[in-house]
Amino acid sequence: MNLQSNIADINTPTGIMRTYIHRPIDKAKSDNKYPTILFYSEIFQQTGPIESAAKIMASHGYVVLVPEVFHEHNPIGTVLGYDDAGRDKGNADKAAKDVQGYDTDNAAMIAFAKQQTWYNGSVGAMGFCIGGHLAFRAALQPEIKGTACFYATDLHALTIPNKPGQHSMERLKDISGEMLMIWGKQDTHIPAAGRTEVYNKMAAANLTFTWHEFNAQHAFMRDGDDRYDAQTALICYQLALNLFSRTL
Repeated sequence: MNLQSNIADINTPTGIMRTYIHRPIDKAKSDNKYPTILFYSEIFQQTGPIESAAKIMASHGYVVLVPEVFHEHNPIGTVLGYDDAGRDKGNADKAAKDVQGYDTDNAAMIAFAKQQTWYNGSVGAMGFCIGGHLAFRAALQPEIKGTACFYATDLHALTIPNKPGQHSMERLKDISGEMLMIWGKQDTHIPAAGRTEVYNKMAAANLTFTWHEFNAQHAFMRDGDDRYDAQTALICYQLALNLFSRTL
């Protein structure tokens, strides 16, 4: 499918959130409606690899919304570099944002989507790294029918600021959609014990989910990174597309 990209500045309780929209276009029709995917970046916001990944999903018939996840702490349009300075700034932003801020961001994006002519009534979520956690967090919203989480950080540890009882793993009862969890066995950010803890809690909560662990490192989906594994990435995109084709 051909794509069209544009920008929306969405009002949230914590300020304007720039959101990049990638959606299919059909020049023969003006009223096509598509499922929506809330697509969460790494700590660096919408970099080139994140934009490419979002467009891959959009090209399969989805409207993909990519929010600036740390909009409260950066000028609109900020993209951090894949270097030490960008990593330090992104991690500082992550430590500064209360987890409940993501809930209001999610609610604002869903409300925005519902007002658009292209919205077909179905919403899912997807993300990489901290974005994998944010996609998991989005699944707490009742509208989210399917969620794909790629090497989601900070699920196994209370490292993101949150109020008592509000950590994502403490609210599993609020998840009603299907979950897809994808991990790299050689990911030093998420040890085997951490993955096991997440799996056991999700199973105990009787969530509907599939679980895949690949012989890959952290950020193996990031094209251009030394850890990029193109073959495994293609498999994982297909897993996500399978999930969304069934749930959305």
